Amino acid sequence: MKRIVALPALLLALLLALPLALLPVRAGADPTDIAAASRSVVRVVLISRTASGVSLIGHGSGFVVAPDLVVTNAHVVAPLAEDSNMRAGIVPSQGRSGYFAKVVAFSPRNDLALLRLTEKGALVPATLFTGAVTDGEDVYAVGYPGNVDQAQGLNPADLMSPVAPVKTRGAVSAGRTSKGFETILHTAPIGSGNSGGPLLDSCGRVIGANSFGTTSDTSADSEFYFAISMREIMRFLTNAGVNVRATGEPCRSLADLDAAERERQAGARALSEEQQRANDAKASAALQAATRQAEMEVIASRENHLALAGLALLLALATGATAIWLGPQRRLRERKAAIVATALLLVLSPIAWFTRPSIAGIDERAHEIVAAASEAAAPRASAAPPAEAAYICVFNPQRSRVTVSETADVPLNWSPDGCVNGRTQYGLGAEGWSKVLAPGSEDSVTIAAFDPATRTYRQDRYLLDMETMARVRAERGKYPAPACGAGEPEARKLGDAQAALRALLPAQPNERMIFDCHPAP
Repeated sequence: MKRIVALPALLLALLLALPLALLPVRAGADPTDIAAASRSVVRVVLISRTASGVSLIGHGSGFVVAPDLVVTNAHVVAPLAEDSNMRAGIVPSQGRSGYFAKVVAFSPRNDLALLRLTEKGALVPATLFTGAVTDGEDVYAVGYPGNVDQAQGLNPADLMSPVAPVKTRGAVSAGRTSKGFETILHTAPIGSGNSGGPLLDSCGRVIGANSFGTTSDTSADSEFYFAISMREIMRFLTNAGVNVRATGEPCRSLADLDAAERERQAGARALSEEQQRANDAKASAALQAATRQAEMEVIASRENHLALAGLALLLALATGATAIWLGPQRRLRERKAAIVATALLLVLSPIAWFTRPSIAGIDERAHEIVAAASEAAAPRASAAPPAEAAYICVFNPQRSRVTVSETADVPLNWSPDGCVNGRTQYGLGAEGWSKVLAPGSEDSVTIAAFDPATRTYRQDRYLLDMETMARVRAERGKYPAPACGAGEPEARKLGDAQAALRALLPAQPNERMIFDCHPAP
Protein backbone atom coordinates (compact mmCIF):
# COMPACT_ATOMS: atom_id res chain seq x y z
CA MET A 1 0.00 0.00 0.00
CA LYS A 2 1.33 3.39 -0.90
CA ARG A 3 0.00 6.83 -0.02
CA ILE A 4 -0.63 9.11 -2.97
CA VAL A 5 0.88 12.52 -2.24
CA ALA A 6 1.32 15.84 -4.01
CA LEU A 7 4.63 15.73 -5.90
CA PRO A 8 6.92 18.49 -7.17
CA ALA A 9 6.20 19.66 -10.68
CA LEU A 10 9.64 18.47 -11.81
CA LEU A 11 8.70 14.89 -10.95
CA LEU A 12 5.45 14.76 -12.92
CA ALA A 13 6.96 12.05 -15.12
CA LEU A 14 7.10 9.75 -12.12
CA LEU A 15 3.38 9.99 -11.31
CA LEU A 16 1.48 6.78 -10.96
CA ALA A 17 0.05 5.71 -14.32
CA LEU A 18 -3.40 4.77 -13.17
CA PRO A 19 -6.19 4.08 -15.69
CA LEU A 20 -8.78 6.83 -15.88
CA ALA A 21 -12.33 6.21 -17.03
CA LEU A 22 -14.71 8.69 -18.53
CA LEU A 23 -17.95 9.25 -16.68
CA PRO A 24 -20.56 6.98 -18.30
CA VAL A 25 -24.16 7.85 -18.97
CA ARG A 26 -26.48 5.33 -17.36
CA ALA A 27 -30.07 5.29 -16.14
CA GLY A 28 -29.21 4.86 -12.47
CA ALA A 29 -27.23 8.09 -12.22
CA ASP A 30 -27.68 11.65 -13.41
CA PRO A 31 -24.43 12.84 -15.02
CA THR A 32 -25.54 16.46 -14.61
CA ASP A 33 -25.29 15.97 -10.84
CA ILE A 34 -21.64 14.97 -11.11
CA ALA A 35 -20.99 17.91 -13.42
CA ALA A 36 -22.72 20.24 -10.96
CA ALA A 37 -20.70 18.85 -8.05
CA SER A 38 -17.50 19.44 -10.03
CA ARG A 39 -18.02 23.19 -9.58
CA SER A 40 -17.07 22.65 -5.93
CA VAL A 41 -13.83 20.78 -6.70
CA VAL A 42 -10.63 22.84 -6.65
CA ARG A 43 -6.95 22.32 -7.27
CA VAL A 44 -4.80 23.00 -4.20
CA VAL A 45 -1.37 24.27 -5.28
CA LEU A 46 1.81 24.91 -3.28
CA ILE A 47 3.79 27.88 -4.57
CA SER A 48 7.28 28.94 -3.54
CA ARG A 49 8.35 32.57 -3.68
CA THR A 50 12.12 33.05 -3.97
CA ALA A 51 14.46 35.71 -5.27
CA SER A 52 14.43 33.98 -8.63
CA GLY A 53 10.62 34.13 -8.89
CA VAL A 54 7.55 31.99 -8.26
CA SER A 55 7.55 28.24 -8.84
CA LEU A 56 4.99 25.47 -8.44
CA ILE A 57 6.16 22.95 -5.85
CA GLY A 58 3.25 20.51 -5.86
CA HIS A 59 -0.51 20.18 -6.02
CA GLY A 60 -3.49 18.15 -4.83
CA SER A 61 -7.27 18.48 -4.89
CA GLY A 62 -9.92 19.71 -2.50
CA PHE A 63 -13.61 20.48 -2.20
CA VAL A 64 -15.43 23.60 -1.06
CA VAL A 65 -17.52 23.51 2.14
CA ALA A 66 -18.19 27.27 2.40
CA PRO A 67 -17.64 30.18 -0.03
CA ASP A 68 -14.19 30.74 1.50
CA LEU A 69 -13.33 27.30 2.96
CA VAL A 70 -11.78 24.23 1.31
CA VAL A 71 -11.18 20.72 2.68
CA THR A 72 -8.14 18.78 1.47
CA ASN A 73 -5.70 16.16 2.76
CA ALA A 74 -3.27 17.08 5.51
CA HIS A 75 -0.40 15.53 3.53
CA VAL A 76 -1.12 17.88 0.61
CA VAL A 77 -0.37 21.02 2.66
CA ALA A 78 2.13 19.50 5.12
CA PRO A 79 5.15 20.99 3.23
CA LEU A 80 3.92 24.48 4.18
CA ALA A 81 5.18 23.91 7.74
CA GLU A 82 8.69 23.25 6.45
CA ASP A 83 9.18 26.32 4.25
CA SER A 84 8.12 29.83 5.22
CA ASN A 85 8.48 30.97 1.60
CA MET A 86 5.80 28.54 0.47
CA ARG A 87 2.15 29.54 0.07
CA ALA A 88 -1.05 27.63 -0.65
CA GLY A 89 -3.29 28.55 -3.54
CA ILE A 90 -6.81 27.53 -4.49
CA VAL A 91 -7.61 27.21 -8.20
CA PRO A 92 -11.36 26.69 -8.86
CA SER A 93 -12.68 24.68 -11.77
CA GLN A 94 -14.31 27.73 -13.36
CA GLY A 95 -13.69 31.45 -13.45
CA ARG A 96 -10.62 33.45 -14.38
CA SER A 97 -8.18 33.17 -11.50
CA GLY A 98 -7.31 31.51 -8.23
CA TYR A 99 -6.96 32.60 -4.61
CA PHE A 100 -4.33 32.42 -1.93
CA ALA A 101 -5.30 30.53 1.22
CA LYS A 102 -3.99 29.66 4.66
CA VAL A 103 -4.38 26.53 6.76
CA VAL A 104 -6.87 27.09 9.61
CA ALA A 105 -7.26 23.46 10.78
CA PHE A 106 -4.83 20.57 10.45
CA SER A 107 -5.38 16.94 11.50
CA PRO A 108 -2.61 14.56 10.38
CA ARG A 109 -4.25 11.75 12.40
CA ASN A 110 -7.00 11.38 9.80
CA ASP A 111 -5.24 13.25 6.96
CA LEU A 112 -7.55 16.27 6.86
CA ALA A 113 -6.85 19.98 6.54
CA LEU A 114 -9.03 23.06 6.20
CA LEU A 115 -7.97 26.11 4.18
CA ARG A 116 -9.49 29.57 4.25
CA LEU A 117 -9.12 32.06 1.41
CA THR A 118 -7.06 35.10 2.37
CA GLU A 119 -9.08 37.26 -0.01
CA LYS A 120 -12.74 37.60 -0.82
CA GLY A 121 -14.02 34.73 -2.93
CA ALA A 122 -17.28 33.15 -4.01
CA LEU A 123 -16.59 29.45 -4.31
CA VAL A 124 -19.51 27.05 -4.76
CA PRO A 125 -20.00 24.87 -1.64
CA ALA A 126 -20.47 21.13 -2.08
CA THR A 127 -23.22 19.18 -0.37
CA LEU A 128 -22.10 16.54 2.13
CA PHE A 129 -24.07 13.32 2.46
CA THR A 130 -24.42 12.20 6.07
CA GLY A 131 -26.41 9.03 5.44
CA ALA A 132 -25.22 5.46 5.14
CA VAL A 133 -22.96 4.43 2.26
CA THR A 134 -24.08 1.04 0.92
CA ASP A 135 -21.93 -1.77 -0.37
CA GLY A 136 -21.65 -1.87 -4.15
CA GLU A 137 -23.13 1.55 -4.84
CA ASP A 138 -21.68 3.64 -7.66
CA VAL A 139 -19.23 6.36 -6.64
CA TYR A 140 -17.31 9.01 -8.56
CA ALA A 141 -13.86 10.39 -7.78
CA VAL A 142 -13.33 13.98 -8.93
CA GLY A 143 -10.02 15.79 -8.83
CA TYR A 144 -6.80 16.69 -10.63
CA PRO A 145 -4.64 13.59 -11.27
CA GLY A 146 -1.20 14.66 -12.35
CA ASN A 147 -0.83 12.00 -15.03
CA VAL A 148 -3.71 13.56 -16.95
CA ASP A 149 -2.03 16.97 -16.69
CA GLN A 150 1.18 15.41 -17.97
CA ALA A 151 -0.58 13.62 -20.86
CA GLN A 152 -2.15 16.92 -21.91
CA GLY A 153 1.22 18.63 -21.83
CA LEU A 154 0.17 21.22 -19.22
CA ASN A 155 2.92 23.39 -17.78
CA PRO A 156 3.05 24.82 -14.22
CA ALA A 157 1.31 28.01 -15.36
CA ASP A 158 -1.56 25.93 -16.75
CA LEU A 159 -1.91 24.16 -13.40
CA MET A 160 -2.54 27.50 -11.72
CA SER A 161 -5.38 28.39 -14.10
CA PRO A 162 -9.01 27.20 -13.82
CA VAL A 163 -9.60 23.93 -15.65
CA ALA A 164 -12.26 21.24 -15.39
CA PRO A 165 -11.46 18.35 -13.01
CA VAL A 166 -11.29 14.71 -14.06
CA LYS A 167 -14.12 12.32 -13.13
CA THR A 168 -13.79 8.55 -12.70
CA ARG A 169 -16.31 5.92 -11.70
CA GLY A 170 -16.18 2.90 -9.43
CA ALA A 171 -18.05 1.11 -6.67
CA VAL A 172 -17.91 0.89 -2.89
CA SER A 173 -16.37 -2.20 -1.35
CA ALA A 174 -17.79 -1.99 2.16
CA GLY A 175 -16.53 -3.81 5.23
CA ARG A 176 -12.85 -2.82 5.08
CA THR A 177 -11.28 0.34 6.50
CA SER A 178 -7.82 1.55 7.39
CA LYS A 179 -6.61 0.98 10.94
CA GLY A 180 -5.75 4.57 11.82
CA PHE A 181 -9.08 6.20 10.93
CA GLU A 182 -12.37 5.35 9.24
CA THR A 183 -12.21 5.14 5.46
CA ILE A 184 -14.30 3.98 2.50
CA LEU A 185 -12.74 1.36 0.24
CA HIS A 186 -13.71 1.87 -3.41
CA THR A 187 -12.64 1.25 -7.01
CA ALA A 188 -13.00 4.71 -8.63
CA PRO A 189 -9.46 5.27 -10.00
CA ILE A 190 -7.42 8.14 -8.59
CA GLY A 191 -3.85 9.24 -9.18
CA SER A 192 -1.30 11.54 -7.60
CA GLY A 193 -2.97 14.92 -7.49
CA ASN A 194 -6.38 13.48 -6.58
CA SER A 195 -5.42 13.66 -2.90
CA GLY A 196 -8.04 15.63 -0.97
CA GLY A 197 -10.59 15.55 -3.78
CA PRO A 198 -14.13 14.34 -3.11
CA LEU A 199 -15.66 10.92 -3.52
CA LEU A 200 -19.24 11.49 -4.70
CA ASP A 201 -22.42 9.43 -4.74
CA SER A 202 -24.69 9.26 -7.79
CA CYS A 203 -26.44 12.47 -6.76
CA GLY A 204 -23.18 14.41 -6.57
CA ARG A 205 -23.01 14.60 -2.76
CA VAL A 206 -19.64 14.22 -1.06
CA ILE A 207 -19.37 10.94 0.85
CA GLY A 208 -15.62 11.00 1.49
CA ALA A 209 -12.26 12.65 0.75
CA ASN A 210 -9.87 10.59 -1.38
CA SER A 211 -6.59 10.02 0.44
CA PHE A 212 -4.52 7.06 -0.79
CA GLY A 213 -4.60 3.86 -2.80
CA THR A 214 -2.98 0.46 -3.16
CA THR A 215 -0.06 -0.28 -5.46
CA SER A 216 1.28 -3.57 -6.71
CA ASP A 217 4.34 -4.90 -8.48
CA THR A 218 2.24 -7.20 -10.67
CA SER A 219 -0.42 -6.24 -13.19
CA ALA A 220 -2.63 -9.12 -12.04
CA ASP A 221 -3.49 -7.44 -8.74
CA SER A 222 -6.58 -5.26 -8.56
CA GLU A 223 -6.18 -1.70 -7.41
CA PHE A 224 -8.29 -0.18 -4.65
CA TYR A 225 -8.53 3.29 -3.16
CA PHE A 226 -9.36 4.77 0.21
CA ALA A 227 -11.45 7.84 0.98
CA ILE A 228 -11.74 9.39 4.43
CA SER A 229 -15.28 8.73 5.66
CA MET A 230 -17.91 11.42 6.14
CA ARG A 231 -18.00 10.65 9.85
CA GLU A 232 -14.35 11.67 10.12
CA ILE A 233 -14.93 14.75 7.94
CA MET A 234 -17.98 15.96 9.88
CA ARG A 235 -16.19 15.51 13.21
CA PHE A 236 -13.23 17.48 11.86
CA LEU A 237 -15.43 20.33 10.55
CA THR A 238 -17.49 20.45 13.74
CA ASN A 239 -14.33 20.83 15.80
CA ALA A 240 -13.30 23.65 13.45
CA GLY A 241 -16.65 25.40 13.98
CA VAL A 242 -17.75 25.09 10.35
CA ASN A 243 -21.41 24.87 9.34
CA VAL A 244 -21.78 22.95 6.08
CA ARG A 245 -24.44 22.18 3.51
CA ALA A 246 -25.43 18.61 4.35
CA THR A 247 -28.28 16.20 3.72
CA GLY A 248 -29.25 12.68 4.69
CA GLU A 249 -31.90 12.23 1.98
CA PRO A 250 -31.43 9.06 -0.10
CA CYS A 251 -30.29 9.43 -3.70
CA ARG A 252 -33.04 8.89 -6.26
CA SER A 253 -32.73 9.30 -10.02
CA LEU A 254 -35.25 11.46 -11.84
CA ALA A 255 -36.10 8.47 -14.03
CA ASP A 256 -37.12 6.49 -10.93
CA LEU A 257 -38.97 9.53 -9.59
CA ASP A 258 -40.87 10.06 -12.85
CA ALA A 259 -41.80 6.38 -12.97
CA ALA A 260 -43.08 6.54 -9.39
CA GLU A 261 -45.03 9.70 -10.23
CA ARG A 262 -46.66 8.02 -13.25
CA GLU A 263 -47.58 5.08 -11.04
CA ARG A 264 -49.00 7.43 -8.42
CA GLN A 265 -51.07 9.27 -11.02
CA ALA A 266 -52.33 5.98 -12.47
CA GLY A 267 -53.32 4.87 -8.97
CA ALA A 268 -55.06 8.19 -8.36
CA ARG A 269 -56.97 7.84 -11.64
CA ALA A 270 -57.99 4.27 -10.78
CA LEU A 271 -59.13 5.41 -7.34
CA SER A 272 -61.05 8.29 -8.89
CA GLU A 273 -62.72 5.97 -11.38
CA GLU A 274 -63.62 3.54 -8.60
CA GLN A 275 -65.02 6.40 -6.56
CA GLN A 276 -66.98 7.58 -9.59
CA ARG A 277 -68.46 4.11 -10.07
CA ALA A 278 -69.41 4.01 -6.40
CA ASN A 279 -70.99 7.46 -6.70
CA ASP A 280 -72.86 6.38 -9.83
CA ALA A 281 -74.17 3.29 -8.05
CA LYS A 282 -75.21 5.39 -5.07
CA ALA A 283 -76.91 7.92 -7.34
CA SER A 284 -78.71 5.12 -9.19
CA ALA A 285 -79.98 3.65 -5.93
CA ALA A 286 -81.08 7.10 -4.77
CA LEU A 287 -82.91 7.66 -8.05
CA GLN A 288 -84.68 4.34 -7.77
CA ALA A 289 -85.81 5.15 -4.22
CA ALA A 290 -86.89 8.63 -5.35
CA THR A 291 -88.80 7.10 -8.28
CA ARG A 292 -90.75 4.84 -5.92
CA GLN A 293 -91.50 7.80 -3.67
CA ALA A 294 -92.51 9.95 -6.65
CA GLU A 295 -94.75 7.18 -7.98
CA MET A 296 -96.58 6.93 -4.65
CA GLU A 297 -96.90 10.73 -4.45
CA VAL A 298 -98.24 11.02 -8.03
CA ILE A 299 -100.72 8.15 -7.61
CA ALA A 300 -101.94 9.60 -4.30
CA SER A 301 -102.26 13.06 -5.86
CA ARG A 302 -104.17 11.67 -8.87
CA GLU A 303 -106.56 9.83 -6.57
CA ASN A 304 -107.11 13.00 -4.56
CA HIS A 305 -107.83 15.04 -7.69
CA LEU A 306 -110.26 12.40 -8.99
CA ALA A 307 -112.03 12.25 -5.66
CA LEU A 308 -112.23 16.03 -5.54
CA ALA A 309 -113.66 16.16 -9.08
CA GLY A 310 -116.27 13.52 -8.26
CA LEU A 311 -117.19 15.18 -4.98
CA ALA A 312 -117.49 18.56 -6.66
CA LEU A 313 -119.79 17.06 -9.30
CA LEU A 314 -122.01 15.38 -6.70
CA LEU A 315 -122.24 18.57 -4.70
CA ALA A 316 -123.07 20.50 -7.89
CA LEU A 317 -125.95 18.13 -8.55
CA ALA A 318 -127.11 18.52 -4.97
CA THR A 319 -126.98 22.33 -4.99
CA GLY A 320 -128.63 22.39 -8.44
CA ALA A 321 -131.46 20.21 -7.17
CA THR A 322 -131.79 22.51 -4.18
CA ALA A 323 -132.07 25.57 -6.46
CA ILE A 324 -134.85 23.83 -8.47
CA TRP A 325 -136.65 22.75 -5.30
CA LEU A 326 -136.64 26.31 -3.96
CA GLY A 327 -138.43 27.44 -7.11
CA PRO A 328 -138.48 30.88 -8.73
CA GLN A 329 -140.82 32.48 -6.18
CA ARG A 330 -139.60 31.06 -2.89
CA ARG A 331 -136.54 32.00 -0.83
CA LEU A 332 -134.85 34.06 -3.54
CA ARG A 333 -131.66 34.64 -1.55
CA GLU A 334 -131.17 30.94 -0.80
CA ARG A 335 -131.99 30.05 -4.40
CA LYS A 336 -129.28 32.46 -5.73
CA ALA A 337 -126.73 31.05 -3.31
CA ALA A 338 -127.50 27.53 -4.48
CA ILE A 339 -127.17 28.58 -8.12
CA VAL A 340 -123.76 30.23 -7.44
CA ALA A 341 -122.54 27.19 -5.50
CA THR A 342 -123.68 24.91 -8.32
CA ALA A 343 -121.78 27.00 -10.86
CA LEU A 344 -118.60 27.01 -8.76
CA LEU A 345 -118.71 23.28 -8.17
CA LEU A 346 -119.27 22.65 -11.88
CA VAL A 347 -116.14 24.68 -12.60
CA LEU A 348 -114.10 23.03 -9.81
CA SER A 349 -114.90 19.48 -10.92
CA PRO A 350 -113.23 19.67 -14.38
CA ILE A 351 -110.36 21.73 -12.95
CA ALA A 352 -109.66 18.97 -10.43
CA TRP A 353 -109.95 16.41 -13.21
CA PHE A 354 -107.67 18.09 -15.72
CA THR A 355 -105.01 19.20 -13.17
CA ARG A 356 -104.39 15.72 -11.84
CA PRO A 357 -100.65 14.75 -12.13
CA SER A 358 -99.64 12.77 -15.19
CA ILE A 359 -98.07 9.36 -14.88
CA ALA A 360 -95.29 10.73 -17.11
CA GLY A 361 -94.42 13.22 -14.34
CA ILE A 362 -93.12 10.49 -12.06
CA ASP A 363 -89.55 10.75 -13.48
CA GLU A 364 -89.49 14.54 -13.20
CA ARG A 365 -90.68 14.38 -9.59
CA ALA A 366 -88.05 11.72 -8.81
CA HIS A 367 -85.27 13.99 -10.05
CA GLU A 368 -86.67 16.87 -7.99
CA ILE A 369 -86.48 14.67 -4.88
CA VAL A 370 -82.87 13.69 -5.63
CA ALA A 371 -81.86 17.31 -6.27
CA ALA A 372 -83.46 18.47 -3.03
CA ALA A 373 -81.68 15.73 -1.05
CA SER A 374 -78.32 16.60 -2.66
CA GLU A 375 -78.74 20.30 -1.92
CA ALA A 376 -79.59 19.56 1.69
CA ALA A 377 -76.54 17.28 2.08
CA ALA A 378 -74.05 19.62 0.36
CA PRO A 379 -72.13 22.07 2.57
CA ARG A 380 -73.20 25.64 2.20
CA ALA A 381 -70.78 27.44 -0.13
CA SER A 382 -69.34 30.78 0.86
CA ALA A 383 -70.62 33.81 -0.97
CA ALA A 384 -67.24 34.38 -2.74
CA PRO A 385 -63.78 32.80 -2.72
CA PRO A 386 -61.22 34.58 -0.53
CA ALA A 387 -59.01 37.14 -2.26
CA GLU A 388 -55.93 35.53 -0.71
CA ALA A 389 -55.24 32.16 0.89
CA ALA A 390 -52.43 31.43 3.34
CA TYR A 391 -50.80 27.99 3.21
CA ILE A 392 -48.07 26.05 4.95
CA CYS A 393 -46.42 23.79 2.35
CA VAL A 394 -44.90 20.59 3.76
CA PHE A 395 -42.15 18.66 1.98
CA ASN A 396 -43.23 15.33 0.44
CA PRO A 397 -40.15 13.05 0.33
CA GLN A 398 -41.91 10.27 -1.60
CA ARG A 399 -42.41 12.57 -4.61
CA SER A 400 -39.13 14.50 -4.38
CA ARG A 401 -35.48 14.26 -5.33
CA VAL A 402 -33.12 16.24 -3.10
CA THR A 403 -29.41 16.75 -3.71
CA VAL A 404 -28.42 20.04 -2.06
CA SER A 405 -31.39 21.86 -0.59
CA GLU A 406 -33.06 22.00 2.80
CA THR A 407 -36.60 20.67 3.14
CA ALA A 408 -38.12 23.05 5.67
CA ASP A 409 -41.82 23.98 5.46
CA VAL A 410 -42.59 26.83 3.05
CA PRO A 411 -45.17 29.50 4.01
CA LEU A 412 -47.07 30.64 0.93
CA ASN A 413 -49.73 33.33 0.60
CA TRP A 414 -51.51 32.86 -2.73
CA SER A 415 -53.71 35.31 -4.63
CA PRO A 416 -55.91 34.21 -7.56
CA ASP A 417 -54.02 36.62 -9.85
CA GLY A 418 -50.74 34.76 -9.26
CA CYS A 419 -49.23 37.02 -6.62
CA VAL A 420 -47.17 35.13 -4.01
CA ASN A 421 -46.54 36.49 -0.53
CA GLY A 422 -47.79 39.88 -1.63
CA ARG A 423 -44.65 40.73 -3.62
CA THR A 424 -43.77 38.14 -6.29
CA GLN A 425 -45.80 37.86 -9.48
CA TYR A 426 -45.90 34.39 -11.06
CA GLY A 427 -46.18 33.96 -14.83
CA LEU A 428 -49.09 32.12 -16.42
CA GLY A 429 -48.24 29.61 -19.15
CA ALA A 430 -49.26 26.28 -20.58
CA GLU A 431 -48.04 24.50 -17.43
CA GLY A 432 -49.86 26.84 -15.04
CA TRP A 433 -48.44 29.40 -12.61
CA SER A 434 -44.64 29.51 -12.25
CA LYS A 435 -41.66 31.78 -11.60
CA VAL A 436 -38.03 31.41 -12.75
CA LEU A 437 -35.68 32.49 -9.96
CA ALA A 438 -31.99 33.21 -10.60
CA PRO A 439 -30.69 35.26 -7.65
CA GLY A 440 -27.32 36.86 -8.18
CA SER A 441 -26.14 35.52 -4.82
CA GLU A 442 -26.78 31.87 -5.71
CA ASP A 443 -25.28 29.33 -8.09
CA SER A 444 -28.55 27.77 -9.21
CA VAL A 445 -31.75 28.47 -11.13
CA THR A 446 -35.06 27.47 -9.59
CA ILE A 447 -38.44 27.14 -11.29
CA ALA A 448 -41.08 27.53 -8.58
CA ALA A 449 -44.64 26.53 -9.48
CA PHE A 450 -47.96 26.43 -7.63
CA ASP A 451 -51.13 24.57 -8.59
CA PRO A 452 -54.10 26.09 -6.71
CA ALA A 453 -56.38 23.17 -7.70
CA THR A 454 -54.23 20.51 -6.03
CA ARG A 455 -52.52 22.87 -3.55
CA THR A 456 -49.14 21.60 -4.70
CA TYR A 457 -45.98 23.73 -4.57
CA ARG A 458 -43.04 22.53 -6.65
CA GLN A 459 -39.40 23.56 -7.01
CA ASP A 460 -37.21 22.35 -9.88
CA ARG A 461 -33.61 23.39 -9.21
CA TYR A 462 -30.81 23.46 -11.79
CA LEU A 463 -27.17 23.59 -10.63
CA LEU A 464 -25.41 25.32 -13.50
CA ASP A 465 -21.91 26.27 -14.50
CA MET A 466 -20.83 29.89 -14.44
CA GLU A 467 -21.26 30.43 -18.16
CA THR A 468 -24.82 29.08 -18.28
CA MET A 469 -25.76 31.07 -15.18
CA ALA A 470 -24.54 34.25 -16.91
CA ARG A 471 -26.66 33.51 -20.01
CA VAL A 472 -29.76 32.84 -17.90
CA ARG A 473 -29.33 36.05 -15.90
CA ALA A 474 -28.79 38.06 -19.10
CA GLU A 475 -31.94 36.61 -20.67
CA ARG A 476 -33.92 37.15 -17.48
CA GLY A 477 -32.85 40.79 -17.39
CA LYS A 478 -34.61 41.39 -20.72
CA TYR A 479 -38.01 40.67 -19.20
CA PRO A 480 -38.51 42.34 -15.81
CA ALA A 481 -41.32 40.77 -13.84
CA PRO A 482 -44.50 42.85 -13.52
CA ALA A 483 -45.68 44.03 -10.13
CA CYS A 484 -48.43 42.14 -8.35
CA GLY A 485 -51.89 43.04 -9.58
CA ALA A 486 -50.80 43.96 -13.13
CA GLY A 487 -53.47 41.65 -14.55
CA GLU A 488 -53.69 38.42 -16.50
CA PRO A 489 -52.27 39.80 -19.80
CA GLU A 490 -49.03 40.80 -18.02
CA ALA A 491 -48.90 37.44 -16.23
CA ARG A 492 -49.16 35.67 -19.59
CA LYS A 493 -46.39 37.85 -21.05
CA LEU A 494 -44.20 36.83 -18.14
CA GLY A 495 -45.08 33.19 -18.79
CA ASP A 496 -43.99 33.53 -22.45
CA ALA A 497 -40.72 35.20 -21.41
CA GLN A 498 -39.99 32.42 -18.92
CA ALA A 499 -40.43 29.86 -21.70
CA ALA A 500 -37.38 31.40 -23.39
CA LEU A 501 -35.43 31.03 -20.13
CA ARG A 502 -36.42 27.37 -19.83
CA ALA A 503 -34.89 26.74 -23.26
CA LEU A 504 -31.46 27.62 -21.82
CA LEU A 505 -31.74 25.04 -19.04
CA PRO A 506 -30.85 21.32 -19.20
CA ALA A 507 -33.57 18.84 -20.03
CA GLN A 508 -33.74 17.64 -16.41
CA PRO A 509 -33.27 19.50 -13.13
CA ASN A 510 -30.82 18.36 -10.45
CA GLU A 511 -33.54 18.58 -7.83
CA ARG A 512 -37.31 18.25 -7.77
CA MET A 513 -38.99 19.13 -4.51
CA ILE A 514 -42.73 18.66 -4.03
CA PHE A 515 -44.62 20.31 -1.16
CA ASP A 516 -48.21 19.57 -0.11
CA CYS A 517 -49.88 22.82 0.97
CA HIS A 518 -52.45 23.07 3.77
CA PRO A 519 -54.37 26.10 5.05
CA ALA A 520 -52.27 27.95 7.60
CA PRO A 521 -53.63 27.89 11.16
